[in-house]
Amino acid sequence: MFPQKTAQCELISRSSLPQVLNSNPELSTPRSTSPSSTLSRSSTATSISKRMSLSGRRISGFNPMAAVDIDAIEAQMKMAALDTLKGYSADHYGTIKQYRETDYIAERNAGGYQVLREPAWNKGTSFSPDERVSKNLTGLIPHVLETLETQCMRAMRMINSRGTNIDKYLYLSTLKQNNTDLFYRLLIDNVGTLMPLVYTPTIGDVCLQYSTLYTHPEALYISIKQRKSIATILRNWPYPEPSICVVTDGSRILGLGDLGVNGVGISIGKLALYTGAAGIHPQKTLPIVLDCGTANEDNLRDPLYLGLRQKRVSPQVALGFMDEFMAAVKEVYPNMLVQFEDFETEKAFQYLERYKLEKCFNDDIQGTGAVVLAGYMGAVNLSGVPIEDQKLVFMGAGSAGVGVAKQVMEFYTRRGLSEQAARDKFYLVDTRGLVTKDRGDKLAEHKKIFARSDNNGHQFATLEEVIEYVKPTALIGLTATFGVFTESVVRALKASVDASGLGRRPILFPLSNPLTKAECTFEQAITWTEGTVIFASGSPFSPYTTKTGDHITTYYPNQGNNVYVFPGLGLGAILAKASRVTDAMVYTSAASLSGCLNSEEIRMGLIYPKIERVRDASVVVAREVMKCARRDGVSLLPEETWIEWEEWGDVALTAWIKKQVYDPKW
Repeated sequence: MFPQKTAQCELISRSSLPQVLNSNPELSTPRSTSPSSTLSRSSTATSISKRMSLSGRRISGFNPMAAVDIDAIEAQMKMAALDTLKGYSADHYGTIKQYRETDYIAERNAGGYQVLREPAWNKGTSFSPDERVSKNLTGLIPHVLETLETQCMRAMRMINSRGTNIDKYLYLSTLKQNNTDLFYRLLIDNVGTLMPLVYTPTIGDVCLQYSTLYTHPEALYISIKQRKSIATILRNWPYPEPSICVVTDGSRILGLGDLGVNGVGISIGKLALYTGAAGIHPQKTLPIVLDCGTANEDNLRDPLYLGLRQKRVSPQVALGFMDEFMAAVKEVYPNMLVQFEDFETEKAFQYLERYKLEKCFNDDIQGTGAVVLAGYMGAVNLSGVPIEDQKLVFMGAGSAGVGVAKQVMEFYTRRGLSEQAARDKFYLVDTRGLVTKDRGDKLAEHKKIFARSDNNGHQFATLEEVIEYVKPTALIGLTATFGVFTESVVRALKASVDASGLGRRPILFPLSNPLTKAECTFEQAITWTEGTVIFASGSPFSPYTTKTGDHITTYYPNQGNNVYVFPGLGLGAILAKASRVTDAMVYTSAASLSGCLNSEEIRMGLIYPKIERVRDASVVVAREVMKCARRDGVSLLPEETWIEWEEWGDVALTAWIKKQVYDPKW
């Protein structure tokens, strides 16, 4: 028997003690059992006790798992458990076989809950007494007869009672799922209040949480695992012959990065604006997300994530998937306009070039470019800086930055400048500084068009250095980096404009979305330029009021929101039956928008119409886009129709467009 263990030894387990002893010959139990051996063993045990008393703290603190990262192992095991695709071939795709077509009830044959559960048919408490009887609705809805306006009043009260923008979005989403007409009447009549909830900036937070917030399907979710069955999936959409789809792969959502299938919120929100801002019927819209995996580790670790739990496929594989998607669209919905949305930069340019002869466009490149161009046209008129003296610095050289620069460059070529002379007005800055041909790095293909060669070997690493070198009159931000337009940057811009002549005003466009990504705020821009700035942002800012003595001045911000362009551009292309969207049609959308301001807006110093007039602006944009499609030879409308419009001009065409658009009124 071993002697009584000392207090220091109490923490050593019974099972570990023999191992401790056997690990040292001096501490091993002797084999002899003679008395002398017993005495020796007793002596040895005493020695052990003393030694363990001295070193007990070191031994008792020993933990064989101390060096093991248990949290990392658990996380790895959870990830492995979530990966339901491991061990399967990554490049073999089956074909979905569906053995029956879905039978849909016609509205005229529907009754009772069939009517109330179809959002396109449901009128809520606005069903007339005759409808309640003929559709078997008696008793299924409260016995009150309300107008659409009263229902909107109730809905706005509900929205105002919600504490967060996400809660307000969820209420609106539920409303749209229950009563389409009520949702869009509410949106149209309160566009200034509700558009930030339906789209930016709230939609960014929605996309970040989409898998958690998900309650009902609102789109087509096409996985790359189903790439051989895209046509079948498209045919499953319940509404026949959609006119327009917005498709994303979630690889670059706003300024939030790769959100995978969660990016579908962008497609849903964008199409709500097509309806609210331009009157494209909601049953003619189709939101789509292409699920190619994701590089977002948070999504891959999230057990609620709704997308493929795998790394995003290579660009080559994604290109093949996109080819199959575009082919399926042409087969199933040959007249549908496809809008690409929030693809990562290289893919965005590649797809736009690859499918330029198809009926498609990219809003991040062309839509953003057009709306900024429209604002820039107005800003140039207000700036007091002659066209020949204008110089622009772009902070951000991604798809949006280069797309905008290309659109604005066309403004100069259409005014007589050569392409080279127009290009020389543009200075693009990325994370490594001024984009030059001799900078020493490998430039992305889309940046090369604006890479400078007149820098005489000098490199400019910061925005401040570029402004000091260029002396620009306009600064455009598309960086998705909050606060990159610092006070020193903005004051340097103003100083360069002031030095070029009296009465001149700087142009400052911090365009990144959402507000948390804006390059600077409206208040900062006003303060740092003493109120002389011509300002436009991507997300909405509130007016800013200053007081000097008894003099009060209110400054009104401009929002360079794509909603001023893409709904009208899409509507015009659809109504003209355009076989494709030409560059001239995109430019025309910008030029027509710049001419939409009324006298009140001009006196306020605005460069975009008030958001409450976005539907009026969309009609003008659509009309001019239609005329441009006819001039470009891509309108498939009958020639006799055009001849009739030409006899009466814009009055007749405008009236016709207004008759085609969706405007819910009961």
